Amino acid sequence: MSMFSQTLFEEYNPKNLKIGMGWNGKSNKTIKSKEAFGESVVVYTDSNKLIEDLYKDKIDAAIRGDMSSSAILPRLKETFKVNNLERVVIFKLKNGKLIISAPVGIDEGWTVEQKYTLATRSVNLMESVGIKTKIAVMSGGRKDDIGRCPEVDKTIYDALKLVQILNAEGYNAYHAEILLENAINDADIIIAPDGISGNIIFRSLHFICGAKALGAPVVNIDKIFVDTSRAKDSYEDSIALAIKLARNKK
Repeated sequence: MSMFSQTLFEEYNPKNLKIGMGWNGKSNKTIKSKEAFGESVVVYTDSNKLIEDLYKDKIDAAIRGDMSSSAILPRLKETFKVNNLERVVIFKLKNGKLIISAPVGIDEGWTVEQKYTLATRSVNLMESVGIKTKIAVMSGGRKDDIGRCPEVDKTIYDALKLVQILNAEGYNAYHAEILLENAINDADIIIAPDGISGNIIFRSLHFICGAKALGAPVVNIDKIFVDTSRAKDSYEDSIALAIKLARNKK
């Protein structure tokens, strides 16, 4: 094993599972990540074949790996007949806590309805891996900032509306305002005001604060696809996540 310990390998043993992973045909990290899990991980250089095998249940889950997003994500949308891909990123913080942050894409999560879908599907995902599901709905300011800026006001009203809807349906949600520093400690799921701020949260936590991004599962298709960043040093943790999700789906 390289970065992945024997204990973790036993916990995320891929026995009886097949995990497909995209490879750009050049980098070593994809092959090294595969080697940590043996023959259960299959490397693909053809994005069409990877998505086809996922769709036809020839593999139990797929990981983008370091394959180009422009090569694989449009094919994923086309095959599963969705207009857009809803992704949530799972972080492991330095204290060991796992959290979900969404939206991830800059064009995602711009309406209350879209954020509601991301929040409820995040709860389903967290429950499937046995993690708590308290939801922090963020806005562009504190509640007492209402009146300072129309754009900020809208994010606050949207957040309050979303919290009301979620709590009425039995979810555990609260308005976290703009206080990300509190939300990452108090909650398990963070819903950003929109896709731009969600992407900034991702970049801040991962690239600046050192939180480990395990991967970004797509939550609006009925198969397991974990999007990954080509900037990662290793995909072993993303493979482990895919195994965990696939194991709990069976």
